[in-house]
Amino acid sequence: MGQLRQQEERVGQHYDALSDLEAVRLDRHCPVEFAVTARCLRRWVPEGAKVADVGVGGGRYAELLAGHGCSVHLADVSPNLLDAAQERLKRAGLQDRLLGVSRAAATDLGGLPTGEFDTVLLLGPLYHLAKPEERHQAVREAARLLKPHGCLFAAGINRLTYLRDLFRESPLEVVPRRAFHEGYLRDGNLDPGHAPPIGYAHLTTVAGFRELFVVGFEEVALLGVEAFTGPWQQTLASLPPDAAEAWLDLIERTAATPEGLGMADHFLYVGTKRPAG
Repeated sequence: MGQLRQQEERVGQHYDALSDLEAVRLDRHCPVEFAVTARCLRRWVPEGAKVADVGVGGGRYAELLAGHGCSVHLADVSPNLLDAAQERLKRAGLQDRLLGVSRAAATDLGGLPTGEFDTVLLLGPLYHLAKPEERHQAVREAARLLKPHGCLFAAGINRLTYLRDLFRESPLEVVPRRAFHEGYLRDGNLDPGHAPPIGYAHLTTVAGFRELFVVGFEEVALLGVEAFTGPWQQTLASLPPDAAEAWLDLIERTAATPEGLGMADHFLYVGTKRPAG
């Protein structure tokens, strides 16, 4: 795999500093995001699948799939996240499900074999690729790794979430940021000066996200993961199991609608690789 570029190193350093937060983010702060994504993984990833987890976060999805009997290869630009994901698998007694570990960017996975994975996860890297050609390259790399008809899971962040959060937290910033917002509405790109929690990032539209996958994949689902729960998703963790499952059923039923996509923080694309030719 090639040497990381400056931008990729910066993203890696950003997540190195946030590795403790990433370890608990899904369970503690984003239970709907995790629960809906987990439902989709259980539904479409077969037991025993060979999985490339590209952009491992805190390793929560790797742990889920390893516990489902899958073998997992971890790839990320952050050494701290890779270490944390490996430690999570070890604590769960799932270290024998680990195929390997690569410090690598989603745009250059050349050290991983072509056509040998049943499933590829891109549940984070597309947030941090500012140029359209970089995002397309990451999707091509995922397609290269997959077997024919293999399954891709990819996540994007709704472009309007930045504006929603700015309006809620710092509404007076709209005047000094007027010029920035003109560019942001065109390209969706953020930087640490305007969005410190996510740093250098790309937030997308439904149409722009879907377009990434048209050439190489057949769409299975496109969901607005949180649907109507948005900033209130932590409520799910306080509910008894029957109520939580009932709400998750409603979230899933609405997540693929235009309204559900529009209200969601994250988009989840599920698609199968089209055979060559």
